[in-house]
Amino acid sequence: MGQSKDNQDSRQHSLNPDKWVDSHGDYLYNYAYSRVNSKELAEDLVQETFVAGLRAMKSFQGRSTEITWLISILKRKVIDHYRKMSSNKEITSSEFSRPFQKDGASQGHWIMERAPKEWPDELDDPIHQKEFRLVLEKCLSHLPDKLKAVFVLKFIEEINSDEVCKELGCTPSNLWVMMHRARLRLRECIELKWLK
Repeated sequence: MGQSKDNQDSRQHSLNPDKWVDSHGDYLYNYAYSRVNSKELAEDLVQETFVAGLRAMKSFQGRSTEITWLISILKRKVIDHYRKMSSNKEITSSEFSRPFQKDGASQGHWIMERAPKEWPDELDDPIHQKEFRLVLEKCLSHLPDKLKAVFVLKFIEEINSDEVCKELGCTPSNLWVMMHRARLRLRECIELKWLK
C-alpha cells in the first residue's frame, strides 16, 4: 500500500506544471495552430490543455514523457472542437463536387474545366512546400465546418475511419462522401490559388 502511494507521488513529481508554459507552450501552440488555423482558438485549446492537465495529474501513469502526455490531452481537445463544430451543420455542394460528365458517351469522364491540373515538379523544394502549406491552410479555412473536421481528423490527425465516424456521429459511407467532397474542394481551391 505504501509503495503504491510512493509510485503515485513519483509520477506526479515527474510532472512540473510550473514550467509547462515555458517548456511546452510554444510546441503545443504550434501543434494546435497547425490543426485549427486560428491563433485565438489555438491559444484557447492550449490553455484548456493546461487546465485539463492540472486536473488529471493524479491519473498520470508515467508511461510517457510530460510533453507526450500533454499532446495527447491537446489532441483530444482538437477532436472535441471539430466534433462540436461539425454537429448540425449543413454541407452544401458546389458545381466542382460534380467533376464528371453525367450523360451520354462521355459519362464518367472529366468535365474538362474541372479536370485536375498538373502540379509543379518543384513541390519538393522547401520554399514551395512552405508556400503550399500556407495555401492549404487558407483553403482549409474556407471548407464548411463538417468537411474541415473530417479532413483534419482523418488526414492531419491520422485518426482511423471508425474513430472519426464515432467522434462525428456519421456512418462510414457518409464519411467517405465527406472525405471525397473535402478533397475535391481543397483541390479546386489549391488549383485556383496556387496553380494558376
